[in-house]
Amino acid sequence: MPLMSSSVVKLAKELVFEPITTLTNILYYGNHLPRNLNLERLVSSEFLHQQNYFFHFLTTMLRCVW
Repeated sequence: MPLMSSSVVKLAKELVFEPITTLTNILYYGNHLPRNLNLERLVSSEFLHQQNYFFHFLTTMLRCVW
C-alpha cells in the first residue's frame, strides 16, 4: 500500500503542475492518441519508471476498457 500511495501522490502532483502533459502521457501510453510528431513533443518518458505503479495501472485500464 505505501508504494501505491506514493505513486498516486506523484501522479497527482504532476496533474496539478503540468495537467496537459500528464493527461497526454496517460492517453498516449494508453494507446488513445495517434502516434505523430506533434504529440510526441508533449510526451515524456519520466512516467515510464517501473515504480510508477498508478500510472501503469491507469494506462493498462485504458487499454483494456476503453
